[in-house]
Formats: sequence, C-alpha cells, structure tokens
Amino acid sequence: MKLPPALLLPLALSIRSSLALPSVLKARDLTLDTQNDLVNGVPCKKFTLIHAKGTTSPGNVGTETGPPFFQAVARLVGQENVAVQGVEYDADVIGFLRGGDPDGSEYMANLVEEVLSRCPDTKVTLSGWSQGAQLVHNAAELLKPETAAKVSSAITFGDPKNGEPFGQIPQSRTTIYCNDGDYICEGSIILTDAHSTYEQDATAAAQFVVQQAAL
Repeated sequence: MKLPPALLLPLALSIRSSLALPSVLKARDLTLDTQNDLVNGVPCKKFTLIHAKGTTSPGNVGTETGPPFFQAVARLVGQENVAVQGVEYDADVIGFLRGGDPDGSEYMANLVEEVLSRCPDTKVTLSGWSQGAQLVHNAAELLKPETAAKVSSAITFGDPKNGEPFGQIPQSRTTIYCNDGDYICEGSIILTDAHSTYEQDATAAAQFVVQQAAL
C-alpha cells in the first residue's frame, strides 16, 4: 500500500526518533544525490534547504544542480549550519507534462510545514531544477498563508514555469535562473545543453539565500 505524501515525513521522523542512529552524527556529504537530513532527524539548523530534482534524475536531489548549490551555501555559512532534504517523487516525464508531479508537490509542501513546526527559527529555502522547479511553484501554492510568510527564499533553475508566481511567497524572496538557450524555460519540451548548465549559478543562488535570510 502506498502511503499518502502527508504521512511519509511524520512516519519517518517517528521511526528515526526512536532509534539512536550514528549516521545522523556523521559528517554529511553534500555531493551525494540523496539528502535526508529532515527524515534522519538531524537537529535544527540555521538554514534548511528543501530541494526537488529534475525528471529522471537519480536519488532525491539529483546531481546536476542541487549538490553544487548545497555546497555553495555551506561554503558561505558553514556546513554545520545547513540541513538539506530532497523530495521523494516519481520524477517521470508524465509528471513534467502535467506541470509537476502532484504527489511530489504535496510532499514538498508537507516538508515545509513539518520543518517549520519542528524548527520555527530555521531559514527555509525551497529550490528545484526542471520538473523540480515546477514542484517549487506547486508546493508554494499549497502552503498555508502563515507558512508561506515564514519561507525565507525560493529558487528555481531551468524553470518550465518561468515568470509564474510562487504562491503567497513574496516575489522579493524568489529568484529564477534561466540560462540563454534553455528552451524549457520558454515552455518548450526541447532539451538543449543549456538546460544542464546551472552549476554555474550555484554561488549566486547561495548568495541570494544568505541575503534573504538576513532580512
């Protein structure tokens, strides 16, 4: 039986909290394609990055954009101050064509609600690449107004919903990276090499995260 997304994170946190997991205490490798700090019950951090991978990407954060972005944030604020959680979802082409997988969008919104409930002082950033960017928009739309007001920043890369709002998250707290020649950002389904060049924007995106957190 497939559990609804709303139950996945609370269930995982309940299980993890009942176990003494040495892996939680180990240094985390931000280069990996799977990041589960929230699910693993890592203590509250100053910054929490919730990232959605692109279509067919491995793990729950992928490799193309997420890991370089996480590392850039960690370089600016110290890795000990950063928690990273990927969004588990099917990430298939059908989801992309639907405007972003609905279950993944709901799960991402639930992650935001959960972490702000558990860690009210953390600075939450939503981020995503390609279909993951669609999930950021969709999740933002699902957030309660009072939760959206607490989101520190939202960042998308190679965004098929380029130009669309992020729910009730203020526009000043959001930024979209769409590089020249990336037709996905223009609503096309044509993939070009430009769609995989967002590692170059990792530092600028990280600086935006830190700037917004200081406001």
